[in-house]
Order: sequence, then structure tokens, then C-alpha cells
Amino acid sequence: MSISAINVIIDRINELSKKQKTIGLEEWERAEQEAMRQEYLSFIRGQVRETLNKVELTDDPLIQ
Repeated sequence: MSISAINVIIDRINELSKKQKTIGLEEWERAEQEAMRQEYLSFIRGQVRETLNKVELTDDPLIQ
């Protein structure tokens, strides 16, 4: 998933959140919001895994 795609998801999550605070959400909107949240969390978890996979541990005493 690209950064631009995740930004669209974030924008929609925020739209639904604002609507929820003002007039409330219909059932299908709640389902959409939850699905988008799960997709966003999946993206973030993937980014964290990708970053951690690049970490190298060393026992070099010169690096502190």
C-alpha cells in the first residue's frame, strides 16, 4: 500500500470520526470505519516490521 493510499484512508477515518461526534454514524458507516482502522493498523504494523528487519545488532565495544 502506498503512502498516498494510506492518506486517503486516514482522511476517511477522520471524516467518520467527526461525523460520529456530531450527528452519529449509521451501522454501515461504523463498519466502514472499523474496516479502515484495521487496514491502517495493518499498514503501520507492516512498517514497523520492515524497520525492525533492517536493524542489525552488534557486540562491537566501540559502538555505544
